[in-house]
Amino acid sequence: MSFILSLQGCMAVGKTSAVEYIQSHASYVNISYETNTDIIEQVRARRLNKNVFNDYIQIQKLWIQNEIARWELAQKSNCSIMDFGAEEIEFYTLNYAKTIGADWDVEAALHRELEQLRKCMPYRILYLDACEETLRRHKENDASRSRTFFEYHLKYLLPLKREWFSGKENVDLLKVDGLTKDEVGQQVIEWVDRCIGRHAKTPE
Repeated sequence: MSFILSLQGCMAVGKTSAVEYIQSHASYVNISYETNTDIIEQVRARRLNKNVFNDYIQIQKLWIQNEIARWELAQKSNCSIMDFGAEEIEFYTLNYAKTIGADWDVEAALHRELEQLRKCMPYRILYLDACEETLRRHKENDASRSRTFFEYHLKYLLPLKREWFSGKENVDLLKVDGLTKDEVGQQVIEWVDRCIGRHAKTPE
């Protein structure tokens, strides 16, 4: 039976580097990278503004539909690991309004969509965490990505995200401060292998 894992954490914490390491060293795991180019293009083409409630609801419908399709594709493999999964879309959908001081009832407006999204949650999540100094150093050392949303994410979303995921029973934590990319990758593979072993022992 197929099952899905997910990597979580702040922007620039090292999720993509970790899944790239897995791709090179654990061929038995399918990698599902976060896909966003098509959604961003649709949002721009429709001139949707995420700071306007009705527009925000339309934007998140696109993200939710995209994530459900991604989950369905990942189900075709025995074990897949997501570079952000459905849990990220749920978190952002329900928490972005708080960061702009808006009191939106997003849960009610997207009740049906969220119900479908919650059927796509991963078996377990590994939350990669690091101090601000480490995150900033990672960002500065990665010239391939602009990360224009980094400061906003660090100040407003990250505190909410840490609280959100710390309360979930299927979340494991890995502090990456002081670890090299390879060391992080090795620890993530060890976590994946433990999850595979645990899942194999779970009665269907």
